[in-house]
Amino acid sequence: MINKLFLILVGVGVPLSVAGTLLHWPSVLMFVIYCLTIIALASFMGRATESLAIVLGPRIGGLLNATFGNAVELIISIYSLKAGLIGVVLASLTGSVLGNLLLVAGLSFFIGGTKYKRQTFNVFDARHNAGLLIFAIVVAFVIPEVFSVNMNEQATMSLSIGISVVLILLYLAALFFKLVTHRGVYQPTERLADQNHEEEVPEWSKKTAILVLAAATVAVAYVSEHLVHTFSEVGESFGWSELFIGVIIVAIVGNAAEHASALVMAYKNKMDITVEIAVGSTLQIAMFVAPVLVLISLLFSTSMPLVFTLPELIAMVTAVLLMISISNDGETNWFEGLTLLAAYVIMGIGFYLL
Repeated sequence: MINKLFLILVGVGVPLSVAGTLLHWPSVLMFVIYCLTIIALASFMGRATESLAIVLGPRIGGLLNATFGNAVELIISIYSLKAGLIGVVLASLTGSVLGNLLLVAGLSFFIGGTKYKRQTFNVFDARHNAGLLIFAIVVAFVIPEVFSVNMNEQATMSLSIGISVVLILLYLAALFFKLVTHRGVYQPTERLADQNHEEEVPEWSKKTAILVLAAATVAVAYVSEHLVHTFSEVGESFGWSELFIGVIIVAIVGNAAEHASALVMAYKNKMDITVEIAVGSTLQIAMFVAPVLVLISLLFSTSMPLVFTLPELIAMVTAVLLMISISNDGETNWFEGLTLLAAYVIMGIGFYLL
């Protein structure tokens, strides 16, 4: 039923997006159409990556889901950079971190916990990710903010470029560690002993899934370019600040693919994939997407330093510490999910009132 609804939304939304753009329909109306179309397209990306996850395994499947989910975010951010909306880009990166760690993980843990009393995932992956989260958010994002106080713009940008290169190199090293040198090394003994796995059949073949991913990504790129141009008028109409649009609206729309997939996987008790999507996507945003955007911004008239506002930094650091304290034991339940959701709501209210 839901899949049919998303199919209808894509079938109607894509033509309306094209028609509305050519005929210059009102910005608020087009903002709604663009957002719904991107969410519907993201659902197809999520289903395609779920099919690939069954074929390729949870780690690679989760990585693919995070990558293609973040592709939407990356595309929207590049067009925002081109338009000079640096504040929106930084806010959307903050929103992605908060959305993945608190909203996606929180909803997944809550929904999965209402069906299962106790859900477990790979504790070794959780501890490995905890170290990377602290490095990426607490170290790499806080350092530019602290040092930039006594630096001019050029020095701050140079520092941002240096940190961005280090982040990208460490992210690639982390992928090499997880997928090549230490693949399958850290497995819980109870997971190895469990032989009661049911064979799952992917919804689409490998070739079809890749084609769907490619087509959806192209469509999202087109819609996202025009979505960016509606931000100013929509903000004025609803009284939304640039910060709120980036942290809440763009982040939720841009990460819709991961949101949907993580919830489905949690309901099916596939918590390794759920955690890989939520935390893996956060790490990819912090260690790859953000630094890549810093480097890409050098091509435009206004470059983007890796310097967040104090509320953004405190919110991200708090989210990281809360997620680590909840996930470090390798198991979760509905109440822990509700705790993460409560933190997201509190931060959402704060950013709205700013």
